[in-house]
Amino acid sequence: MLFRSAHYLLVGAFVILLALLIAHELSRGGRSLSTAELTALVNKDEAVVVDIRPAKDFATGHIVGALNIPQDKLIARMAELEKHKAKTIILVDAQGQHAGTHAREMLKTGFTAAKLSGGISSWRADNLPLVK
Repeated sequence: MLFRSAHYLLVGAFVILLALLIAHELSRGGRSLSTAELTALVNKDEAVVVDIRPAKDFATGHIVGALNIPQDKLIARMAELEKHKAKTIILVDAQGQHAGTHAREMLKTGFTAAKLSGGISSWRADNLPLVK
């Protein structure tokens, strides 16, 4: 408390920089969807789930109807998703760390893209079904 009152300009600058950093990180990753939002979009046939985990991880369990395009091949295989361009492409990774960056790249190429917040881990945490 004493430091805050004595150095209010430093504390104010820190708070502003922290807010800017948080805003930048949130905008960098594109739109985040909850598991309920993902389910609703897929059930209305308005979205396609693309799992960007490696094929080995995809085989251990994935969301029903998900396509597997590993993240290192996503840009090269973007043409495969052209037929789904009218729908939202929802990217799913292990924990939601990398999907945002790839969703941002897809937005730049004209796709409507989003990511599953928390990745497949949040799907499992909500006890939602996976297929093998």
